[in-house]
Amino acid sequence: MMIMDEAHKSRYSIHPGADKMYQDLRGLYWWPGMKKDIAEYVSKCLNCAKVKAEHQRPSGLLLQPEIPMWKWENISMDFVTKLPRTANRKDSIWVIVDRLTKSAHFLSIRETYPVRKLARIYIDEIISRHGIPLSIISDRDARFTARFWESLHEAFGTRLNLSAAYHPQTDGQTERTIQTLEDKLRACVIDFGGNWDSHLPLVEFSYNNSYHASIGMAPFEALYGRKCRSPICWTEVDDSHITGPEIIQETTDKIRQIRDNLLAARSRQKSYADKRRKPLEFEVGDMVLLKVSPWKGVVLFGKKGKLAPRYVGPFKILERIGKVAYKLELPPELSNVHPTFHVSNLRKCLADQDLQVPLDDIRIDDTMHFVEKPVKIMDREVKQLKCNKFQLTKYVGNRSGIQNSHGSGKIR
Repeated sequence: MMIMDEAHKSRYSIHPGADKMYQDLRGLYWWPGMKKDIAEYVSKCLNCAKVKAEHQRPSGLLLQPEIPMWKWENISMDFVTKLPRTANRKDSIWVIVDRLTKSAHFLSIRETYPVRKLARIYIDEIISRHGIPLSIISDRDARFTARFWESLHEAFGTRLNLSAAYHPQTDGQTERTIQTLEDKLRACVIDFGGNWDSHLPLVEFSYNNSYHASIGMAPFEALYGRKCRSPICWTEVDDSHITGPEIIQETTDKIRQIRDNLLAARSRQKSYADKRRKPLEFEVGDMVLLKVSPWKGVVLFGKKGKLAPRYVGPFKILERIGKVAYKLELPPELSNVHPTFHVSNLRKCLADQDLQVPLDDIRIDDTMHFVEKPVKIMDREVKQLKCNKFQLTKYVGNRSGIQNSHGSGKIR
């Protein structure tokens, strides 16, 4: 054990992997089961588990929601925020997508709208046109987790399916629609100029009238049963009308065709996704490590800055939620973080359970990123712009010798 401690934890070795450690020792030492002992020793090193990146495929196979049975019964929604403010003082878009027909509504709003105003817009624009949905898939935006929003849908009988913490893939349908929406808005602003909200109705028309690969037709055709006329495809409406049982049969056949196309597309997408993933399961009571920065990007702040650990913990698994999510027993320092996480954000901890590292020196906000805390204020300065004044503070950060400039906000 002393030999392995010296070859792994000393200043001259600094936590090599099992293969490197074995190759370093094999020329000088040997004992029965040496390679196995070294591999087991390295797997139980808590520091290695916390700081080393994984070079394996992401954990958790693709789990898809059920295909809806009817139009606008199952929807997904999300917000596009931080857009340039328009003349109408709008700076965000509320994207609401039907998961069966892929038809979407793009509603221009302000980011500061309260939940009650969003509920009124939702009733006026969605429920009045399509009725009350059976379920809604969304991320854990503060507006979607508000008590009023939950009470409203509880009264409607709608089930809210919120994503696991820090796993935006749950709401993949809306995320993909938002990507298309942003591309179309960029093109409109470049080609036609003006405020983006003036182009939003035609962007919505263009999206709903464009071919969608998953359903094999345009969302407009899937929703209304016929193609929408446009300047490049203008067809006259036939005088003959389908009535009685024939229109019911045609609508039923159209829905069956859409569901078949969706099933084929989902199977193809799942086979592509699972090639790059690996199955991973835990049991209740297992100890796991949690990614501190699950979303893309690097840790910019904190006691150790960019050199902060990649994982924190270990934490105990309290409950399994569905097939790929787990509820963790988080300490009081992380009380502002939702305790349910996707399996891709977890790592098996094989170290001694008594080696849990306290989080007193690691400040983490509700987005699971490190937070920098000033130690000493060095200087203050007021910066004058054309219309506003900003107060700048120069302080020493958590690491000695590092000074930071921080804008503390607008001065009225």
